[in-house]
Parts: sequence; structure tokens; C-alpha cells
Amino acid sequence: MSRPLLEVIALTAEDAVAAETGGADRLELVADMDADGLSPAIATFTAVRDAVDLPLRVMLRLQDGFAAGDTPQLDQLCATARELRAAGADAYVLGFLDESGLADLAAVTALTEATGPAAWTFHRAIDSTADRSALRKQLDGTPGLDTYLTAGSPNGVDGGLEVLRTEAARTGADEPGYLPRIMVGGGLRLDHLPQLRAAGLDAFHIGGAARPAGWAGPVDADAVRAWRDALDRPAHDGTALDRPAHA
Repeated sequence: MSRPLLEVIALTAEDAVAAETGGADRLELVADMDADGLSPAIATFTAVRDAVDLPLRVMLRLQDGFAAGDTPQLDQLCATARELRAAGADAYVLGFLDESGLADLAAVTALTEATGPAAWTFHRAIDSTADRSALRKQLDGTPGLDTYLTAGSPNGVDGGLEVLRTEAARTGADEPGYLPRIMVGGGLRLDHLPQLRAAGLDAFHIGGAARPAGWAGPVDADAVRAWRDALDRPAHDGTALDRPAHA
């Protein structure tokens, strides 16, 4: 079995280098964490791409929240997606809800057409949906969708552990709508890992946990290495965790 996947949020090329040095497997590239992560500038994308060899998933979102906005705003986001694609982006993070609280299929379709064939993650909008199972069924079979980034709850992993365990079991059973990989992120701590890994979860996403100085500071390679080391230990090893680093 391959080792658990560790994805780290990067805002800059320096972040990306530190994450790679610490043992990250993949980066989520964003801007403006005050708005929970927006699309990065093209110059930032190219700088990060040139600085590391890690796979990158680029955020497609121009405003805080999980609404795609009106037609001009969606058109602008699609233009951003096309610019990133032209610059070499080949994997993305996106996800929008409509007024009913389910997936905004029109926005998702428009964006996946703008990116062309590409792998993508449906981000934590799933934690704010009116019906998680219905959303998954809506998106079942959507080209390129291979990951859900989720805490299991809008309040973070502490409130979502049971949901995550249940969904992991449904993924393991190959249920329709549950085939994409579950990547756990949002209030994730090292002490959550034994329960999550025992449930079969094998992909983890950290942001603030990689930044001891907070979002105003850079990614720290040693902080990333602590997560890499924890994930590289056997899943049953309860000694993997000894400090509450928050994602």
C-alpha cells in the first residue's frame, strides 16, 4: 500500500519549497487565507511551479464563501481558469453550492469545461451542503473529480469524525457517489490521525498546522516533517501523536 498522502497549503514559492523539504506529497495553491483561499495570481502559480517538483492543485474561487456568484462573476472565474490552464495548471480545487444548498452544477460544469480534462478536488463546500449524500450523487461520474476535501462537519474534524468514518466505509464499499478519495482537512490535528487511519482514511490536508507563526508566517519544513513522520508510522501506532497542531 502506498503511504498516506499529505497535502499542504502554499501561498508562495517559499512555502512550496518548505513543504517539499518537509515531505509533502502535494500542494494546494491559494491566495488570501483571510477569505479561506482564493485563486492565486498567474505569476505566483508560475513561481511555485518552477520552484518545486510537487504536484499542484490550484484553487478556483474569486470570493469568500461557497457561491459562484452571478453570471459576470462566473465568467470572470472561468477566464481565470483558462489563464491558469494556459500557464500550465493541470489540477484544481473548486466547489460551489446553489441556493438550495446542493452542488451548483452549472458553475461546476462551466469551470470543468474551462479547465479542460483535469483532476480536481471538490473542497469543503461539502461540509456546508444541505445534504452530503445528495451532493455526492449529483456529482457522481463528473469528469476529473477524484477527491473530496472535507472535515465531515462545518465545525471541523472534531465534529465530523463519525461522518468521516461512515463515508470512508462507503468509499471502501465502492458505493455510487463515494468513489472519489476522501482527503481530511479543516481543524485537523495530529491526535486525530489514529482514529482516521483506523477507519481507512489515507489523505490529509494541512494549512495552519504547517505554520507555527500563524498565517502571517511561512510554511515551516520542520512542522511539515512532524506530519510526514506521523503518517509514515504504522497506522496502529498510537505514539504517532503528541502535540495538537491545528490544520
